[in-house]
Amino acid sequence: MPKSRLSAALSLLLVFLSGGVLGAFAYRLYSISPVQSGKDVGAPPRKMSPEEWRKKYVSDLSAAVKLDAQQLAALNAVLDRTRDEVEKLNGKMKLDHDAVNEKWHPDREAIHHRQVENVKALLRPDQLPLYEAYRAERERQRKLHDQQRKKQ
Repeated sequence: MPKSRLSAALSLLLVFLSGGVLGAFAYRLYSISPVQSGKDVGAPPRKMSPEEWRKKYVSDLSAAVKLDAQQLAALNAVLDRTRDEVEKLNGKMKLDHDAVNEKWHPDREAIHHRQVENVKALLRPDQLPLYEAYRAERERQRKLHDQQRKKQ
C-alpha cells in the first residue's frame, strides 16, 4: 500500500474515532440532569417503606424532643399498637371493598388522635411544647406536600 493511501486511511480512521468519542461525550452531557444532588431532579419522590418511615419518624422525634431510653421504648410500643390498629382497619377495608375511603377517614383520624395522646402521655412537661412544635412543623410540611401533589 502506498504511503499516501496509508496516511489517508489512518486520517479517515482518526476522524471516525474522534467523531465517536465526541458523540459519546456530547450524549453524556445531554443525558445527565442539570443539577445532581442526593435526589433525581424531576423524578417523583420515592415513597418510603413503613420501616424506613418509622425509623425516620423515631429519629426525628427523638432529636426534636430529646427522648430518653425509657421514653423511646414507650414510643416504639405506641407505634406498634398504632400499626396493629391500622392493619386491622385496612383488613376491614379489604373485606368491604365497596366502602368509600371517606367512610374510613374518621376511623383513621381516631387512630391518629389516640397515637398523639399516647405520645403526649409519655412525655415530660418540658417536652410537650417541643412535641407540639414538632407536630406543627410536620403538619405544615404535609399540607405543602398535598398542595404540590394537587398541582401535578
